[in-house]
Amino acid sequence: MEILTSAIAFLVAISVLIAVHEFGHFWVARKLGVKVLRYSIGFGKPLWKKTLGKDRTEVVVAALPLGGYVKMLDEREGPVPDNETARAFNRQSVATRFAIVFAGPAFNFLFAIVAYWMMFVVGINGVKPVVGEVIAETPAARAGLQRGQEIVAVDGQATPIWDVAIQKLVPAMVDRGHVTLEVRTGQEATRTVQLDLSGIKGDLEPGELFNTLGMKPDRPRLLPVVGEVVAGSAAERAGLERGDRILSIDGTGIDDWPGLVEYVSARPDQAMQLLIQRDGAEQYVPLHTDTKQVDDKIIGRMGIGPLIPEQETVLYRYSLFESVGMALGQTWDSTLLTLKMFGKILTGDISIKNLSGPIRIAEYAGYSATAGFARFMDFLAIVSLSLGVLNLLPIPILDGGHLMYYIVEIVKGSPVSDTAMEIGQRIGIVLLLMLMSIAFYNDIINLLN
Repeated sequence: MEILTSAIAFLVAISVLIAVHEFGHFWVARKLGVKVLRYSIGFGKPLWKKTLGKDRTEVVVAALPLGGYVKMLDEREGPVPDNETARAFNRQSVATRFAIVFAGPAFNFLFAIVAYWMMFVVGINGVKPVVGEVIAETPAARAGLQRGQEIVAVDGQATPIWDVAIQKLVPAMVDRGHVTLEVRTGQEATRTVQLDLSGIKGDLEPGELFNTLGMKPDRPRLLPVVGEVVAGSAAERAGLERGDRILSIDGTGIDDWPGLVEYVSARPDQAMQLLIQRDGAEQYVPLHTDTKQVDDKIIGRMGIGPLIPEQETVLYRYSLFESVGMALGQTWDSTLLTLKMFGKILTGDISIKNLSGPIRIAEYAGYSATAGFARFMDFLAIVSLSLGVLNLLPIPILDGGHLMYYIVEIVKGSPVSDTAMEIGQRIGIVLLLMLMSIAFYNDIINLLN
């Protein structure tokens, strides 16, 4: 069920983002008088096709969704009637061609702004950024951070939930810089501490943010109360509902959430009898656990998530108009961070393991889709920005490569030769294949682990 959810969420996400990117090329081309022959989402055999407008433009949804294209009238690709040569792409000024090519990535950035705006309007439920364990001889320990302190702000920007705190801390980690934290314990007055990240050694590994900082989020004691039920899981088949408190399993008392996880994990594919409390009344519920492989071990699963105490969560949201400014700021910050990450990966300062391919993206798509609309918008915005930045890289075959050719054309006063473009295209294909191979390799290693 998780694989199906991830696959559907991935297809939805990638189709939306490709449609947005290609629509940018399509819309600007038509506005500037270039004839568009086909607007395709995906490659290969058409699954759906419709002809629209006086130009009889084909709108196509094709079988392979990992890409798309806009085919324009072009004398380099076939004969063009004399009465339509003025509408051919190759006959346009360099400024017009530049605008059409740039429009694809530009629409990805615009979409990210809209997605972030919707995320801020709807709001995200998050956990307060309260510090848990602090590891000795680490940046967090040297800054004087202590268990139970809440991170109120990072470099003067409020951090109501961990998501925001992490977003503000990551750029400083990438730059190996200094960051100012405002912290407080309980209702005490806030105080300022300096977090020095210049001493971080080695690559920044994905998933190692808290270990690198030297602290862990505070984990409040969670009771064995159902907060969410995964669709298609053993818990759903058994009829468990949000708010059910699990008192015992097969006569063994369950006192907290870790105890529940430990008991169920040790019993894959087993029938068990749950004693639960629902609406003040106790009742027995039969359940047969599912199985999941973790590393080289098979564990049992019920398919439930914990109920986080309300006092520990915060709804992070803004008004309709405030969200506009927040979305613009978030898009700018995320774009800069993405550029920095690409640059640091090229220089070796950040592990190449941070590159993700379609498998990892599909996993994140599934997680965000099940976490709610706002989380899914956040995911779409991040991937849209990444696509925009990636397409602007000066690699032949990508939009950025074509823009590079146009800049050269402006400087030298004539188009780049066909030979140079052909060589560049071959280099671009090799670079793109290398990038995709690394991303796929990282995905497979992550999947195996």
